[in-house]
Formats: sequence, structure tokens, C-alpha cells
Amino acid sequence: MSIIQGLFKTKQNKRKLGSGTLAGEEEAINDLLLANTSFIKKTAAYICKRPIDEQDEEYSIALNGFHEALLAFNPKENASLQTLAHLIIKRRLVDFIRKEAARKEKVLLLHTGASDESVDEQHFIWNEQSIESYTEEQLTEARREELIRYGELLAEYNLSFNELTVAAPKHKDARKTAFLVAQIISESEELYQSFIKHKRLPLKDIEALVDVSRKTLERHRKYMIAVILLLNSDFVYIKDYVKGEII
Repeated sequence: MSIIQGLFKTKQNKRKLGSGTLAGEEEAINDLLLANTSFIKKTAAYICKRPIDEQDEEYSIALNGFHEALLAFNPKENASLQTLAHLIIKRRLVDFIRKEAARKEKVLLLHTGASDESVDEQHFIWNEQSIESYTEEQLTEARREELIRYGELLAEYNLSFNELTVAAPKHKDARKTAFLVAQIISESEELYQSFIKHKRLPLKDIEALVDVSRKTLERHRKYMIAVILLLNSDFVYIKDYVKGEII
């Protein structure tokens, strides 16, 4: 029952998220915020270039940014929730950083006796142009780092990008079925924990849940493992490439 209840709750919250009916659903919102705590911290730490914990003001700003993304997310307009959340969190934190920089600049001016007019705007570290350039460089680096980390994760399961190119189902229907099975495993705590513990697919349990033959499951094993690892990761940019497959 725990598997069914967990899948139902996850699907229910996703439906609310995708249909724009999260307003007033505090329990669903809190569940989604809690489930994405790690992503929120990592995003804030990445933007701020230092570790962020729950006591930091930056974490509160990032948490509010994710909450804002939950209410604004529309699957017809946005690539993915985490992509939208990343952008909103970045904007909110950049605004915060700019205000803090301006505040510290004013404090410095008071201590040095200089006037606002004597400070050329182009010398402000956090001006609009430098921020946009800085964050674009960060995004490029983030994508590169994600691919490296994903490759390292696949290697733990004796997989590589080259193998996946060969192993990926060639037919659309077969790929969709394999992806769906992988998604079911990734969203079931019991099946996912079994997969992580033994580093192999719990094929017997999967057969009892889906109408897919054992032969088909074994044929697409490598592809499903790669998808499970991806869906349970914080690889925001790589997930964009498969957003159309996620139900």
C-alpha cells in the first residue's frame, strides 16, 4: 500500500502543480518545498559561490523563490519546474546581492567622507551588465559540470554516454514505455531504494506493476537505469532534454 499511496500522492501534487491549482493547497506546497530542499540549497550555494544553510538569509530568499515558482509554473509555458525555479531564485538572490552591495557602498562612503556624486556608476561591482555576464558564465559552467557529474554517476553503474547511445530504444513507443517504467521506479521509494542498494533493477517487482515482458525490461535495462539516475538527480539542465517524456 505504501508504494501505491506514495505514487498517488506524488502524481496528485504534480497534477495540481501542472494545472495551476496549487493556490491554497498549503500541504501540497509544503510537501513540494520539502522534497526540493536539497535543490534549493544547491542553487543558492551555486549563485552565491559559497555553502548555504537554512540559517542564512540567502536560503530564505531562495526558498521564497521556489515557492514563487510553484505558484507560477505552467507546463505549457515552462520547460520544467526546476528550470523556472532556478531562474527565479537567481533573480531574487541577484537583487539581494545588489542591494547589499549598494548598502555596503553607502556605508563605505560614510566612513570615507566621499559623496554619492563622486562615485562613478561603472565602478560598482554589481552593476547590471556585470551581473548578467557573471550569471551567464555560471550557467554555461553549470551545464558542463552537470554532464561531468552525470557521467561519473553513470560510471558507478558501469555505464557510459557511448553505451547509452547504442542502448537507447530506437522506436518511439519502446522508448516511451521504458521511460515510463523508469519513472515509476524513480517515484516509488521502495523500488528506488532497492535499486540503489543492489545497483540493479528490481525486475520481479516491476513485472508485478507494469504490463511489460521481462525480456523487454532486460533489453532496455541500461536506458532505464540512466533515466532513473537522472530523474532522482538535481541535474536541472540535462532534465530539460527529456522534459517531453516526463508524465
